[in-house]
Amino acid sequence: MAIAECEHDKIFVLADETTAQLCWPRIQGFLSLRNARLITIPPTDVHKELASVAHVWKELSEGGASRHSLMVNVGGGMVTDLGGFAASTFKRGIDFINIPTTLLAMVDASVGGKTGFNFNGLKNEIGVFNDARYVILDTHFLTTLDQQNLLSGYAEMLKHGLISNDRMWAELMNYAPAADHLSPLSGMLADSVAVKERIVEEDPLENGIRKALNVGHTVGHAFESFAMKAGRPVLHGYAVAYGIVCELYLSAVKTGFPTDKMRQTVNYIREQYGRFDITCDDYPALLELMTHDKKNTAGTINFTLLADIGDIRINQTATEEEIKEALDFYREGF
Repeated sequence: MAIAECEHDKIFVLADETTAQLCWPRIQGFLSLRNARLITIPPTDVHKELASVAHVWKELSEGGASRHSLMVNVGGGMVTDLGGFAASTFKRGIDFINIPTTLLAMVDASVGGKTGFNFNGLKNEIGVFNDARYVILDTHFLTTLDQQNLLSGYAEMLKHGLISNDRMWAELMNYAPAADHLSPLSGMLADSVAVKERIVEEDPLENGIRKALNVGHTVGHAFESFAMKAGRPVLHGYAVAYGIVCELYLSAVKTGFPTDKMRQTVNYIREQYGRFDITCDDYPALLELMTHDKKNTAGTINFTLLADIGDIRINQTATEEEIKEALDFYREGF
């Protein structure tokens, strides 16, 4: 077992209060976790903050953790991101294992070595690259999810389809995630994880092709931060879905992405994800948030656009007017 492969003196398990209730009981009886100490933090991205990181550090310290201890992160992307960062920085770094329990964490957050937390109103502003020793995927955890959280993870799968090939994209367009119809998801999930693993192996520190994974995220992170500041937070995948709408519009205008494929993807997103209402008055705040995106260089907003399914164009820019047109398309034509 993965835990046995990681030499350790003590084991700590991190979960949020929801996964501690729904998911931890499914594995706490394992012999390898019998003496583990459970650390809990409040759920949802609102609590992906420095106070939660400090709480984890404090629990590790008071629990007698050493540089040879092991942390097991059981939960969604918030837990694997924050737990990975806390483990990577405690005593200059202890080993950690991710056991993602949401679709979003399985296809995105727990794979690829990105860890971190939100700071100063900005998404994932503080973090480090550090790979988990192991990532353990068990689709049985998906039965604990509601429809919104299934859809949140599926948005990242849609992105993987867009940057991969027509077969994968078409398969994703012809399936709607549902708790009572999860069987088709397993194979699609494996394909989706394979896309990210292949890209991360080629470019672990995001100097080049790994930027392909940012499709939908420049605008999506702005939506997510804006929604949080406005007191009406949206799940990460929903924000990414809305970001994909805007960035496919930019792709159609700037890099020739086929209009029919844009419309098909946009219609799917509208049917499954609805919309997050914004007005023209919100544009300055959204643009300001985009200028703080980690992918930018010298204040220039950076996008990853597509010329077609799988035809990736990294390091693209757009004028303020073009970005406003994309927001208009989202607001009026979407």
